[in-house]
Amino acid sequence: MHLTESLPLLHTFTSVSGSFLFAFFALIPIADPLGSCLIFYQVTEERGDAERQLLAKKIAIYAFFILAFSVFIGEFALRFFGISLHAVRIAGGLVIAVRAWSLLNAPEQNADRKQKEAEQGGRTMALPNGLDAAFFPLTMPFTIGPGCIAVAISLSSYRPAENITKIFNFYGGLLVAIVSVCLIILLAYTFCDKIMKVLGKSRARILSRLAALVLLCIGVQIVGTGIQGFLIPIFHQT
Repeated sequence: MHLTESLPLLHTFTSVSGSFLFAFFALIPIADPLGSCLIFYQVTEERGDAERQLLAKKIAIYAFFILAFSVFIGEFALRFFGISLHAVRIAGGLVIAVRAWSLLNAPEQNADRKQKEAEQGGRTMALPNGLDAAFFPLTMPFTIGPGCIAVAISLSSYRPAENITKIFNFYGGLLVAIVSVCLIILLAYTFCDKIMKVLGKSRARILSRLAALVLLCIGVQIVGTGIQGFLIPIFHQT
């Protein structure tokens, strides 16, 4: 009796944790909080600790709303433009794979690009109030860029169509993943000075490359699923 009662809970946990892990490991390498926090520290080095911490909170909150909006509204936007989910999976997987490949082969170029986005030609550091730069450019495009948004939209294409319970569990896992990513961004940016001392640029880039390898595998998996979705109906017709 107890085993029978626990099966629905176990199924719910498995469903939520599965979508969580898939979304988390797809988003975290592109957001790259460890690599970004080193640049964030350089950009805000002249700011006080209190201002930097408040800035980190605002960035994490903005990042949450951007990612959540992309996940929950993305599928409806695709339907509006008549784009199939298989096409989104292939396009999103290619974006992830190309991004991961560039991170694996040229992490220094990625870091330089992010620093330019954060500094905006020196305007960010020159602002009298650093909080004015919280949304742009420090949240978009520095922390949450087009790559993160594309991944979030492609994740929504995996929504199950069986029943409302599975859909609820799926989006619950995605939401937990988004919250987790934003919390890591908050912690990384808040303690960027301490992380800078412990890791340094070389160790942070090593971790970024390991994360990029996982991201590349996820991108290939998404592309494969999208191609499979296109080919199965063709084989059924023949």
